[in-house]
Amino acid sequence: MFEKLFWIFRRKLDIPIVKLREDAVIPEYKTLGAAGFDFYAAIDDKIEIEPNEWAIVPFGIAMEVPIGYELRIRSRSGPVFRGRVTAYHGLIDSDFRGELSVLLHNQGKEKYVIQPGDRCAQGVILRYEVARFRLVDKLSETERGSGGFGSTGTS
Repeated sequence: MFEKLFWIFRRKLDIPIVKLREDAVIPEYKTLGAAGFDFYAAIDDKIEIEPNEWAIVPFGIAMEVPIGYELRIRSRSGPVFRGRVTAYHGLIDSDFRGELSVLLHNQGKEKYVIQPGDRCAQGVILRYEVARFRLVDKLSETERGSGGFGSTGTS
């Protein structure tokens, strides 16, 4: 019962999608509370990524992200855990209308293979604010100050 109510009242953002290939898969959320939805490889043949190499994997779709939102393309936890394959964290702006894809990096010691139709990344739609940059003579003081990498300790 709760699951039905959750889906009824869960806010839904309308995202127009165009399939650029007949075999492209429309993204979907796999669980009730998932923030991310899966993207699928829209390729004719397998892609083999050698250790420490990169590959671009297309999804075969284009998406219209509303103004005020961004699409973040992220790694899926399974491939990261099993094969040390990570996605370059892509940011898709609301004015981009081209084919979506992911840039994958094999950080493992063995070749990683992506087959047509494999889930290869996930996406999250996020709201953002537009900043107004204002030049000032001095910034406010904080305890951290200008301390950068490692300045708050090692543990």
